Amino acid sequence: MKAIDIRNKYLKFFESKGHSVIPSAPLIPENDPSVLFTTAGMQPLVPYLLGQKHPAGTRLTDFQKCVRTNDIEEVGDNRHLTYFEMLGNWSLGDYFKEESIQMSFDFLTKELQIPVEKLSVTVFKGDEDCPRDEVAAECWKKSWNIRWSHLLLWKR
Repeated sequence: MKAIDIRNKYLKFFESKGHSVIPSAPLIPENDPSVLFTTAGMQPLVPYLLGQKHPAGTRLTDFQKCVRTNDIEEVGDNRHLTYFEMLGNWSLGDYFKEESIQMSFDFLTKELQIPVEKLSVTVFKGDEDCPRDEVAAECWKKSWNIRWSHLLLWKR
């Protein structure tokens, strides 16, 4: 399957779940003097994630063009990129982790037909500033029978 096929399936799937498909914001942010490039999928949506109303509603989906150069000397291996696209589904106060995880799981296993035993998920491990994400861990562990061996803990 080609990347464009995955992108299109993703957007159509989330549109079927009530999300409005919004276009990618420009690679060079129009109203954000703090950065030279759009570096993450959420970056153009920050005002809306902080409470401003989005004209397309409370459920959004998109693919966002991004550039990162903080590790430019490492580009070329399988972990360092400069230009890429991030797929996103966004809830602006509509739903939270449980529903988001369910939709993501359904997209991976039903739309893309990835066998559950081939999946691994990450959950924030916690650190001195923030505790482990128990809600996400329990959603993955209980609701979809993800074995603990498939649950990877991530620490920032």
